[in-house]
Amino acid sequence: MKIILVGYMGSGKTTVGKVLAGNLNIPFIDLDTYIESVEKKTITELFDTEGQIGFRKKEHEHLNALLKNSQPMVLATGGGAPCYSGNMETILEASKNVFYLKVTIPELVTRLTPEKASRPLIAHLSEDEMPEFLGKHLFERSSYYIRANHTIACDDKSAEEISTEIEQLLV
Repeated sequence: MKIILVGYMGSGKTTVGKVLAGNLNIPFIDLDTYIESVEKKTITELFDTEGQIGFRKKEHEHLNALLKNSQPMVLATGGGAPCYSGNMETILEASKNVFYLKVTIPELVTRLTPEKASRPLIAHLSEDEMPEFLGKHLFERSSYYIRANHTIACDDKSAEEISTEIEQLLV
């Protein structure tokens, strides 16, 4: 069984994924962490050295390799992964258990503001600029996310509650 979590940065894919994998006693893989370990560079370094196109190519290759693996897993994608290189189609072909962790803009602002410095995409924004930027960026990506088999509303829920909700929907 492959369970794949998609959603915007800060939606809780990694946190929920770890809880879910623990509950199901199957491995958890964070795609960005996996890429960093194989490439021996951080995502930021890959963006800096390869550019976005080069990074997205590597991301696509690593995603495909993981999805072709027959082992069960909970996979948390990076926020942009489903939006490039036909990755969402590949994800949907690989599993019937694809979950979009949906978080509202105000909640994303609350979650991401303390992490701004470690998030290159938003590090340059003031707190006042965050809602508009996140809203626009999420709108651009949502057409990919909503193709997931299931959408889980995540505001005001713990990782354990979200994991339980996912577990009840597994096929």
